[in-house]
Amino acid sequence: MHRIPLFSLINKYDTAIWVRVIGTILTSLAGFMMRPYLVYYLYDKLDGSILLSMLIVGLQPLCGLFVNLYAGSLSDRYGRKPMILAALIIQALAVGGYMFASHVWEFALISIVNGIGHAMFQPAANAQISDVVPEEKRAEVFALLHTALNMGSAFGPLLGLLLFTWNPTIIFLSCTVALLAYAWLVTWKVPETLPVKSTEQKATAKSKPKIRWRDHKPLLWITLLMMPVSLLYAQVETTFPLHLQQHFENYKMVFATIITFNGCIVIALQLWIAKRTEHITPYIIIAVSYLLFAVVSIGYGFVPIFAWLLVVEFLFTIGEMLNGPHIQKVISVIAPEDQRGWYFSIFGMNWQVSRALGPVLGGLLFSHYGGKVMFGILGVILVIAGIAQTRYIRGLNRSQQESRAKAVLQA
Repeated sequence: MHRIPLFSLINKYDTAIWVRVIGTILTSLAGFMMRPYLVYYLYDKLDGSILLSMLIVGLQPLCGLFVNLYAGSLSDRYGRKPMILAALIIQALAVGGYMFASHVWEFALISIVNGIGHAMFQPAANAQISDVVPEEKRAEVFALLHTALNMGSAFGPLLGLLLFTWNPTIIFLSCTVALLAYAWLVTWKVPETLPVKSTEQKATAKSKPKIRWRDHKPLLWITLLMMPVSLLYAQVETTFPLHLQQHFENYKMVFATIITFNGCIVIALQLWIAKRTEHITPYIIIAVSYLLFAVVSIGYGFVPIFAWLLVVEFLFTIGEMLNGPHIQKVISVIAPEDQRGWYFSIFGMNWQVSRALGPVLGGLLFSHYGGKVMFGILGVILVIAGIAQTRYIRGLNRSQQESRAKAVLQA
């Protein structure tokens, strides 16, 4: 008897994975209703000051950067579930604060608190996936979560555009409720997944010396070389809307349509692409993604026609569908079992650094030289970083194959 495809898909993954999927849909829908219009809101509130607007936007990831140093280690020590719950509740309180904020300093404070919650969540949540999903299925699960994330980006911006012009409070309330609902699902349905340590491992952990960064060179290099990609994302969220404002009369609708288009393509193709690429060597997939990102960066800067802009956005979507799941799989493979949370925490810092410094650096370039120069420079950096990242991951892949071959021969 043939199994019903939907039931087959549901039974394929652990309950914790499906809670992540549902929670990601809820929070991303609410987040994408709010996030694209905060830049415009701050820009208007601060009398058209690009740099000051970017500074406030950068406060959230800047604060998260320092929290990130400890968040992963805490999840390795105390468990994934407590960190996830604390992160969701902190974010709910922060976003709820938008309903009562009226001054710039209040928005800045909210960004800081929200940054703390966001930084606490991701390392624990990604480590949880590594705990419950076999290595060969991790890229597929990360792709499933990316699809869930883009369900929010597909419908959130246009819905947010309608609500933001009517009453922004509804957006903030919706986001708060979504985060609290996610926390309730985690409490109800998600067990602790932290691997149980033996007595010897516990003793080793207590007497473990300070971390020597030179022992984790692969993690550090991959994180560093990922930063240009996250810099591109940072510009999409901050200076890109202002760049569109200079070239399109109905720029808010153009931006909302682009984000929605991106989300719809991910929903349609992400799982299919993940399935087709899961057996391809990661460095090949990552090389293609960096090339696409470089083309996209230049396209953002120089394409003035909306139809062509959609073509550029399609290339961006293909690039992120290739890059995200496979680069996270690489991190999950090189991470020691007892340091998965810490590894994802450090890797996540590429996003925190880029989203903290990216708006300021991008804002300076944008203010003095315009969007074409800014996106052109970023495109060149992406090409250089892509070559270096590909060579490095290819070298790691060869080392792993040689180690496995030696183990087989010795056996």
